Amino acid sequence: MDLLEVGRELKRLGTAQNRKVYGRHGVREPMYGASFADLRALKKKIKIDQPLAEKLWASGNHDSRVLATMIADPDAIRAIELEGWLGELDNYVIADAFSGLVWRTPYARSKAEKWLKSRKEFIGQVGYNLLAHLAMNDEELSDRYFEDQLKRIEAGIHGSANRIRHAMNQALIAIGVRNRVLERRAVAVARRIGKVEVDHGDTSCKTPDAVAYIKKVIEHRG
Repeated sequence: MDLLEVGRELKRLGTAQNRKVYGRHGVREPMYGASFADLRALKKKIKIDQPLAEKLWASGNHDSRVLATMIADPDAIRAIELEGWLGELDNYVIADAFSGLVWRTPYARSKAEKWLKSRKEFIGQVGYNLLAHLAMNDEELSDRYFEDQLKRIEAGIHGSANRIRHAMNQALIAIGVRNRVLERRAVAVARRIGKVEVDHGDTSCKTPDAVAYIKKVIEHRG
């Protein structure tokens, strides 16, 4: 599929109701309002197409950009291009989608360590999203690495921007379910942190209680 064909398909898939819902989550125009289920189906049809992903991102349309993160080639996209896309993030939805792409690239560790230091809301969000991915998937990293990140989370969570707080809380949970040693460390940190306040806007989204969530996942694993 080329850019024109994808644009026509996204327009066909979009709905006014979805645009309204996305708007409540901070997504700005232009957007078509295609569902994530439809975007994933379109991704399966297109597969990996880095040139098309670049064109979709350059369009500035929200749906096109989400799709771009799905079909981009994690082995071909350059670090400088990731930095460029990062600078254009303007809502947490696209920041989450972008995080999913960066995690699959060879730059996941280096970008996590760089971006989680940022006080800019969506950059910091991506940094901590990547930290959560590392906690759940990167078996080579030591417990000490994550213990240091727990200290960073504890020291900075309440003073960070809204979506950074949310991503920090998610990273805290991810670290806590990595293994039994980190579970104890993360639960202790979560208890000292206490309630994490996140403004979810006009939505039904809730901020998970880290202690309860960690324990629930561990119990489910048996």
